[in-house]
Amino acid sequence: MTIRGNAGYFGNDKWEGVALDQDAFTLGEMLKEQGYQTAFIGKWHLDHPDDVNTWASGHGFDYAAQEQWPARFNPIRPFPPNRLWVNGDQEYIPYDYKKYSCKDELRTDLAFDFLENREKENPFFLFMSYRSPHSFEGPIRDTLFYADQDWPDIEKAHAAKITLLDRQIGRLLRQLKKIGVLDNTLVVFTSDNGPHFAPGGHDHEFFDSNGPLRGGKRDLYEGGIRVPMLVSWRGNVSPATTTKHILGFQDVMPTFAEIVGAPIPEQTDGLSFLPLLVGAPQKKHEFLNWEYQMSGWFQTLPKGGFRQSIRRENWKAVRYGVNTETELYNLDHDISEAQNLAKAYPQIVEEMNAHFASARTETARFPFGGVIQDHKSMNKLIK
Repeated sequence: MTIRGNAGYFGNDKWEGVALDQDAFTLGEMLKEQGYQTAFIGKWHLDHPDDVNTWASGHGFDYAAQEQWPARFNPIRPFPPNRLWVNGDQEYIPYDYKKYSCKDELRTDLAFDFLENREKENPFFLFMSYRSPHSFEGPIRDTLFYADQDWPDIEKAHAAKITLLDRQIGRLLRQLKKIGVLDNTLVVFTSDNGPHFAPGGHDHEFFDSNGPLRGGKRDLYEGGIRVPMLVSWRGNVSPATTTKHILGFQDVMPTFAEIVGAPIPEQTDGLSFLPLLVGAPQKKHEFLNWEYQMSGWFQTLPKGGFRQSIRRENWKAVRYGVNTETELYNLDHDISEAQNLAKAYPQIVEEMNAHFASARTETARFPFGGVIQDHKSMNKLIK
């Protein structure tokens, strides 16, 4: 993956957002090739604001309504806030604070429009990239649900965002049922990271959002990367079933490919979890690994801001900075990652370090370690 954080390195200590490679093969493109009508609505943030080809509409989505980076990240071409751009940058829909309870209500309305205007004889793929309860959601109108609770105002607003998101998901599911397609639709709901926390903002510990898990958003401990996935698919997934199978987002594309009869793209090392959904034997990953570069926009980058972790069966290895000691945890006995067992199992640590170095693909904007030692060499590499 060529994007490993909010900002990549562009030389001369300059960090900026990195766009998805133009030749990257997306879910939208894969499903469109199979005759699906495709739509993306919500938060994209995989683009360069000045290159519309990198927006969702340029990556396989027939209908794309997305927000754009705030002006502080794009001083050359500042985009006004609180609006969704439709199929490029020529048409936009403003978010009317007085009309909608939250931005996700507007997004759900647009999903209704897509469902109503689609070609009914063809299947559809709808990617709803809801924003709540993201910390930068902006103003919401209905913040009084929890006025009688003895909570800080910021936590009342956070709880309201979650309630509002639940309402929009409910609206969407009811609409799918109303138009007669819910019984033949696979619905997947998940999150891209653990609970958010920031100085002066929502405290992820206030509602015990991650339970016993350590860390939150941008951490590579379990609290940052371990999230639930809910699936509904009538006639295929048995209701009220649960599983402890561990999968990663790289598994989504091969799963959808197998469902629609498309070849599994060569670009992915994911495993289809379709067998898991239908109650058949499921293959497992030998290991899963994560690599993340902390943003360089608005913060000092400790140890290069570079983070890695690996999950191999019950073992979890973590290191923040390539020159730091690798931590090792046994998740079967220590889900909170509180007891570092690295000194007791040096052989496993050595194997994990080998994975850290080899189970990755180098990319210019996110150099290994996150620390630029030679600016001249780096500038040559990224030209």
